Amino acid sequence: MSGGLAGRAVLLTRPAGMPGRLAALLRAEGGEAVLLPAIEILPPDDAAKLEAAIDRLEGFDIAIFISPTAVATANAAVRARRVWPARLRCAAVGSGTARALREIGIVDVLAPQERGDSEALAALPELAAITGKRIVIFRGHGGRETLRETLVGRGAQVEYAECYRRGMPRAEVGPLVERWGRGGIDAVSVTSAEGLENLFVMLGTAGTAGPALLRATPVFVPHPRVGEAARSLGIERVIVTGAGDDALAQALTSFFARV
Repeated sequence: MSGGLAGRAVLLTRPAGMPGRLAALLRAEGGEAVLLPAIEILPPDDAAKLEAAIDRLEGFDIAIFISPTAVATANAAVRARRVWPARLRCAAVGSGTARALREIGIVDVLAPQERGDSEALAALPELAAITGKRIVIFRGHGGRETLRETLVGRGAQVEYAECYRRGMPRAEVGPLVERWGRGGIDAVSVTSAEGLENLFVMLGTAGTAGPALLRATPVFVPHPRVGEAARSLGIERVIVTGAGDDALAQALTSFFARV
C-alpha cells in the first residue's frame, strides 16, 4: 500500500472509542493503528453534583470543555436530563475538542487556532473582559487549576462540572511486547502525562522489556508538558506535534519520510 506511513505501525493509547478518526487518517497513509488504551474513562465520583450543574445551565454565560472526552461525557449527561441551552456560549481548549463540540451540534465554538491548551484559550480576546460572567468548566476529576485561576482573577465566577474520572485499564500486554520486540511497533502516540505513566506501568507487567522498548521508540505527544514528562521517564526521542488528529498524522508522516 502506498502512503507516507506504508509499513509503519503506530501504537495509539487514547481511551477506548476515542482513536477512530486518527486511526482512519493513519490507514489512509498506509499505516497500521495498534490500539492499547492507557486510560479508562469512568463515571464521576459525585454524579449528583454534576446533575445539579446541568440543571442550572441557563445560569451560566460560558461553558468550557477541557477535552473531547469532556465533550462526550458531558453531552451524555446533559442529554439524559435536558437539552443544551441555545444561548450558552461554548469554548474548547483546542481543535480536537472544538471538533467534538461541532459533532454534537454546537456550531459556534470559541477555541484557539494554534496551540491547544488552557493558556491559549485564556489568551483569546473574547475571554479578556469577563468580570461578572458565570463560567462552568466541564472536565475530568482533578487536573490543572491554571484556567480557573486566570478567569477568576479577571472577575469571573467559575465552577467545575466534573463529568468523568480516569483510571488505569487492565490489559494483557504480553503479545504486544513480543511484537514490539520483533520491530513491530514503529511509533507511539500519547496524549497526556497520566496516560504515559499508566502505559509504563501496564508494559511493566510483562517484565522490563516493555518499558525499555517504549524508551527506545519515537513517542509523539501533543504538548510540550507531555514531552517533558516523557523525557523525565527516559524516552529518547520525543516529538511534539501540536494538538489535533491532523497535526499528529502530519507529524508522523513527516518523521518517517526522513528516516
